[in-house]
Amino acid sequence: MLKIYNTLTQQKEVFKSIHPNHINMYVCGPTVYGDIHLGNARPIIFFDVLKRYLTHIGYTVNYVSNITDVDDKIIDKAKELKMSELELTQIYTDHYFDMSKKVGSQLPNLMPKATEYVSDMIHYIDELIQNGDAYAKDSGVYFRVRNVSDYGILSKQNIDELNEGVRITLDQDKEDPRDFSVWKNTTDGLSFDSPWGKGRPGWHTECAVMNHIIFKEEIDIHGGGSDLKFPHHENEMAQTVAHSNHHLARYWMHVGRLDVNQEKMSKSLGNMTFVKDLVKSVDPLAFRLLMVSHHYRQPINYSDDLMQQFVKEYDKIERSLKKVFLTMKLNGVSRGKPLDDILIQFNKLMEDDFNTPNVMTIIQDLIKQLNKEKDELIKTNIYETLSVILHILGVMPEFHISDDALNTYRKWEQARLDKDYQKADELRKMLLDEGLI
Repeated sequence: MLKIYNTLTQQKEVFKSIHPNHINMYVCGPTVYGDIHLGNARPIIFFDVLKRYLTHIGYTVNYVSNITDVDDKIIDKAKELKMSELELTQIYTDHYFDMSKKVGSQLPNLMPKATEYVSDMIHYIDELIQNGDAYAKDSGVYFRVRNVSDYGILSKQNIDELNEGVRITLDQDKEDPRDFSVWKNTTDGLSFDSPWGKGRPGWHTECAVMNHIIFKEEIDIHGGGSDLKFPHHENEMAQTVAHSNHHLARYWMHVGRLDVNQEKMSKSLGNMTFVKDLVKSVDPLAFRLLMVSHHYRQPINYSDDLMQQFVKEYDKIERSLKKVFLTMKLNGVSRGKPLDDILIQFNKLMEDDFNTPNVMTIIQDLIKQLNKEKDELIKTNIYETLSVILHILGVMPEFHISDDALNTYRKWEQARLDKDYQKADELRKMLLDEGLI
């Protein structure tokens, strides 16, 4: 029985999909004005694992993640680089796709761009105004936060006692300083015609509307990084409550931060490592292994030493599996039979709010067993079991052993039988270089 920690209720709940065997899931995607750093990659990896596991247990998952391609940061960066917003966002959207794949994640089923839904956003905002939940001023359109009786339910904020760290714009145009923008009137950069003046939609409205148009109903899972809980997700939910009378999603899932030396990875602190730079020197699946070895809700304190620990761990897994894969190829065996008792343990851990740290213990134990085992059939079955688990986590190595390598191995075995030790040593070195022994 699958249990998921629901941020909305702050407890683990038995998961029940709205529609039988089908899950609608939306995860907030990138604002495409720069390359992604390691902290950005963590939700990309987790929600990919989530989809893989849900698919493994029989669900069809419709996974949508948006691209924010209109934003003040995009406009500023485009001006700085002397290019159009469209050119800039296309460059970094492509980079995002590339880095997502590099860290072993499959792209979502749909990745809508905010600019493709502006007319829908205008219509949605107009309906909010007609219902009295938003109001137009000279500077734009604002949402009446106090119209939503349970505003703050997701982030557990008291509307009258918002955290001191939360920036509240004291715009004299607003009825209430806590009201947030759903449409900004401006002609600076990319802008669109609307009944309230030329401008662009607010970020919170973009996601709320894309959810509304794409899914047309309450969805099963809404996710993102923990930093999006407030104000972004709270404000998405508030608009949906006002417009459609539901909380947008049944289950809200938030991924913990990735820190560096106990501090948030950020531009202002100058402690960012970009994925594109890390993968030049580190196997990206070793980085993914580091991510999935920690529980998704817990923070990770990243360091070069920690990364090297998982480089070694991944290398051990890869080498152990490659040796068995080679033996299987030599013996003409395509696959083994998964060990049911191990997969039952694995499923129990994943059903407990995706307890991947304890899944890693299973993996390590199986690798140890694999390296000690002499029976080739048992080794093949362990390999198959690991393959199932590692594919779901997205860290299964891909092996391509050429016919030449197989012939080298056979020649090495023959040289040992013939006691031609010089030739055997030469062939052994070749096999060692390829990680085959």
